Amino acid sequence: MIKAILFDLGGVLIDLDFEGCVSQFVSRLGFEKIRDILDRSNQRGIYQRLEGGDITPEVFRSTVLKGSRPECSANDVDACMESLLGEMAPYKVKMLEDLSERIDVYMLSNNNPISMKKCREIMRLAGLCEEKVFKSEFLSYELNLLKPSEDIYKEVVRRIGLPAEEILFFDDSTVNVESASKVGIKAVLYNQGDDLASLVTKSLEDFGC
Repeated sequence: MIKAILFDLGGVLIDLDFEGCVSQFVSRLGFEKIRDILDRSNQRGIYQRLEGGDITPEVFRSTVLKGSRPECSANDVDACMESLLGEMAPYKVKMLEDLSERIDVYMLSNNNPISMKKCREIMRLAGLCEEKVFKSEFLSYELNLLKPSEDIYKEVVRRIGLPAEEILFFDDSTVNVESASKVGIKAVLYNQGDDLASLVTKSLEDFGC
């Protein structure tokens, strides 16, 4: 029986625009290397190190600026990072609020301090109260662990304090879903643009709640 639901953030709760983000890095900064480090599933290079908590935002910004046009600034880097993030659909806010009244709801995200600031703004503007809905938020840069490593799922299971099989997880990456499943979590793939509320309802019916 499912006793907790775990949601990925980007690509599940908040829409992502990878092509738009790459375009911004290239056109605004002239930072062509973004094509090598920004990935739909899991980041690479300095982007991955930022999301894993290995480097600070300041180090990330300065590294990007070294490969950008000389007139660019740290604010330009942040703006390009934020361009990855789209909207949070109103129905998802209502879904989370309703779910949190009857089951524990958590967030698990490969994220970084620069983007997370924008994510919180998006959720706030959508009308979501994070403190009310999420029992805990598990962020890669704070855990110093990244999806799809099985270690991050094991740590999240430990912190939630439930058997893995009692946790239902939604992510937009096949490799992340497969890795979570290996540790016993009931993991479900979500495709951006699909009806998340319907998928959650069907999954709870399938696995029991």
